[in-house]
Amino acid sequence: MSAVVLIGTLDTKGAECAVLRDRLRDGGVDVIVVDCGIGEHDHDLATVGADEVARAGGADLAALRAAGDRGAAVSAMAEGARATVLALHATRRCDGVLAAGGSGNTSIATAAMRALPIGLPKLMVSTVASGDVGPYVGAVDIAMMASVVDVAGINSISARILSNAAAAMIGMVTAPPPPALDDSRPLVGASMFGVTTPCVTRAREQLERDGYEVLVFHATGVGGRALEGLAKAGHLAGVLDVTTTELADEVVGGTLSAGPDRLEAAGRAGIPQAVSLGAVDMVNFGARASVPERFQGRNLYVHNDSVTLMRTTPEECAEIGAQIARKLSAATGPVALFVPLRGVSMIATEGGPFYDAAADEALFAAIRAGLSENVELVELDCDVNDDAFADAMAGWLAGHIESGAH
Repeated sequence: MSAVVLIGTLDTKGAECAVLRDRLRDGGVDVIVVDCGIGEHDHDLATVGADEVARAGGADLAALRAAGDRGAAVSAMAEGARATVLALHATRRCDGVLAAGGSGNTSIATAAMRALPIGLPKLMVSTVASGDVGPYVGAVDIAMMASVVDVAGINSISARILSNAAAAMIGMVTAPPPPALDDSRPLVGASMFGVTTPCVTRAREQLERDGYEVLVFHATGVGGRALEGLAKAGHLAGVLDVTTTELADEVVGGTLSAGPDRLEAAGRAGIPQAVSLGAVDMVNFGARASVPERFQGRNLYVHNDSVTLMRTTPEECAEIGAQIARKLSAATGPVALFVPLRGVSMIATEGGPFYDAAADEALFAAIRAGLSENVELVELDCDVNDDAFADAMAGWLAGHIESGAH
């Protein structure tokens, strides 16, 4: 029988956890209730009590209660939930994780979910699910379901939403596994944006013909962090980093930064990496009205109702180029930087809304000045989405992975 771990704070959400537990049991799955609440209560739902969770996090429940520091208590119980769920998973008693709550239990439960393997079902019903969920989800496949009403008692709305959540989890843990895939192929991580899709698609298809499995990450911040994480963990044989646009958001202050460490993990791990400048011509914001006042006079392009792009200036491109050069120069493995002299994105080619020869030249000059001799610089007289550009990147990467393997 499949087992679902249900994470709840029984001191405040006991009724809601009872509904979820009962719905899960009605669906034919076993339920392990992990209590992460700090306060006292008279519910008998817990399979793993709050005192045990606190100990797993290196804390004492009585001491947490006496201290009265909610932030410290949430941190301790989050660590305890993580350790508890990992132990259950290690003993094959965790086929999925479900939780419901406000910001507190969302923080606790998602900390445990983020520690679990990708592919294992994870569902969080939360009052904060309609906002910025990046800190909760991280780079893991956590499904967030908006609770609509507060998780504070059972009513006609919350009862239906909690029942839907339980049904979704039952479906995920009892569904037949997907067809077995060939997991013998070396993994390559690739970065893509809409404006670099033709390049990545062609390169991916070439690498797949050469016997590699290509994992494509959308360069929206979380995608870059996921790519960096896999490289750091040693899962990748090579990196096809076509789209380094997240660095532009980091430098200028856009919404899709992957953090200051982007473009560093593969280099530290010594993994072969073919890198380009895809979409560094743009910084990302939300709807047009969300663009900060200080940027209102800039070259802005409304991509859709939810995304507005801003062209990077020569000064910003020089800084982006200097950072790319510095990061790649520190690499311990084979690395090549491919420069598309006729446009770094679909809309930065001549005649396009983001065509800016001066900005491009500032980018290229900073790269040429900053790269060390261990980085192979490949300048091609075409744009990033030209077939020849994709073929050159894929060919270089496959060749260096293969030579390293032997």
